[in-house]
Amino acid sequence: MSEQKMDFENFYITWYSRVKYFARDYVLSDEDAENIAQDVFMELYRKQEILDFHLNLIAYLFTSVKNKCIDHLRRKLLEQEAIVKMQEEFDLSFRMKFDSLEALELDELSEDNIKEVVEKALQTLPARCREIFVLSKLQGKKQKDIAEELNISVKTVESQIAIAYRKLRGELKHHLPLLLFLLSP
Repeated sequence: MSEQKMDFENFYITWYSRVKYFARDYVLSDEDAENIAQDVFMELYRKQEILDFHLNLIAYLFTSVKNKCIDHLRRKLLEQEAIVKMQEEFDLSFRMKFDSLEALELDELSEDNIKEVVEKALQTLPARCREIFVLSKLQGKKQKDIAEELNISVKTVESQIAIAYRKLRGELKHHLPLLLFLLSP
């Protein structure tokens, strides 16, 4: 084993736990902090031959960790914003469909009843089928995107949506206008 690799091993052993705790102060999660610490040390290991070991390696290490933590927090924030936006779009779509149903004067169905009927109908679908249907019809994702996201074929997505339509038609047969509005593109 080369002397430089041995130095890196000792460096890792000496600084890993400190780096992990430093990262946890930023990201508040042990798992995320551990992943960030591992990533930074892997980068250092890969770059050890090009890094000038005369530079302040400790400062470089902690600056790298801080930057990784900030990037991680930015990604988390973007994910949360995307989730909120998708929920808002779903709520808006649901509200528009409900308003359209109200125009049909369906006195027996309130917004809560409609939600309950829809949720009950969706729960009758097998889990994977329900997931694909929700991604397609309620979140508006394209079949190709769903296939890539779930690592399945487009044909599987198509067949699962067809199964969902069949089952939902049976579940919502007494609520034909509701079925038409919910399953419309």
